[in-house]
Amino acid sequence: MDIGTAMGAGWSSGISVYGVLAVLGLAGRFDWVDAPSFVEQWWVIATAVVLFCVEFVIDKIALLDTVWDGVHTFVRPAIGGLLMATATDTAWSTPALAASGVLLALSSHSAKASTRLVVNSSPEPASNVVVSLAEDGLAAAVMAIAIARPELAVAVVALLTVLSIAAAFVLYRVARRLGRNLRAATSRRRGQGDPPDPTPV
Repeated sequence: MDIGTAMGAGWSSGISVYGVLAVLGLAGRFDWVDAPSFVEQWWVIATAVVLFCVEFVIDKIALLDTVWDGVHTFVRPAIGGLLMATATDTAWSTPALAASGVLLALSSHSAKASTRLVVNSSPEPASNVVVSLAEDGLAAAVMAIAIARPELAVAVVALLTVLSIAAAFVLYRVARRLGRNLRAATSRRRGQGDPPDPTPV
């Protein structure tokens, strides 16, 4: 697989790992890319499509999306590393490719997870759906570039990785601050609701 395609797949795995597997499998089947043979098997494609549909729904439900992200903290980077390790047109060793794929997927996954922590602080459900659709669209766009223009994907993924790391750092700090404020507000409400101490006669 071309290094640009592998980089796009590695980064996008941090957002929509099952979508990436399904797209790569179908692209390999139709000879659009030289995909790894294991993702071209029909049972792998079918399983990836089913899991993508499950993720598509869960990803738009507040709190459930955070649980799903937590479960996939190791899954997404692991598959990102596996896909990146299949790149052939590079002098990098397989371990180096795998490690870079893990880091690419981890960067986008961290940005996604920290974004959801902030978005979930809002009680209305619309923002969660909008953010999820935007993430799906971004992953789809990156994969389209990775398949059609692998050489351009290298630069795009490099830029997105830097932005992902910065976003994850900033949004995680914002999420922690919002969490502290929420706990403080909850404590104040509980304190105001406590009955007054009895006054001794």
